Amino acid sequence: MKKFAFYLAIIVICFSSNLYSQNTIEAPKGYSTQIGNMVSMLEDLKARVTTSVVNLNQNEVDFLLDDDANRIGAMILHLAATEKYYQLYTFENRSFNNEENETWLLPLELGEPARNELVNKPISYYLDIWDEVRKETLRLLKTKDDKWFNSKVKNSSMNNHWAWYHVMEHQANHMGQIRLIIKRAPKN
Repeated sequence: MKKFAFYLAIIVICFSSNLYSQNTIEAPKGYSTQIGNMVSMLEDLKARVTTSVVNLNQNEVDFLLDDDANRIGAMILHLAATEKYYQLYTFENRSFNNEENETWLLPLELGEPARNELVNKPISYYLDIWDEVRKETLRLLKTKDDKWFNSKVKNSSMNNHWAWYHVMEHQANHMGQIRLIIKRAPKN
């Protein structure tokens, strides 16, 4: 009975402190059904990633698990860059132009150049950039309907739904990496 009470207390604490996701997928007001469901999932994942990292100190943000790993801050910027790319790809049928490459290519590709350059910035720096990209994603998705969502991306075999599914599952994959790195980072 003591074990049951302990687990029940843990569950109550987790749910009351919002450690778990929203528990429902519903289209927010102003979005078509399928797009709104995707928005609900994207927002849930972003909230869970943000909750995982928002209180990290600079050593944790910049920690490298090994010589081939990426820093947590760089991965957050990578999520923003990927989302920005898919905004352009699905809404404008193009990839980054030269000016956008200057801003987004480094975090999109990650690797050694990103390990060297994306460092010494607080987690809020990366989260603020992702917030701005997400605001634009939400604005753009609100202008489309489910017919557009199910249509093919120009000159591609994928449809818009699959493209945004990819953004979502990409975030989920990196959420796992980020949480692993947080567990391995030395605590100060």
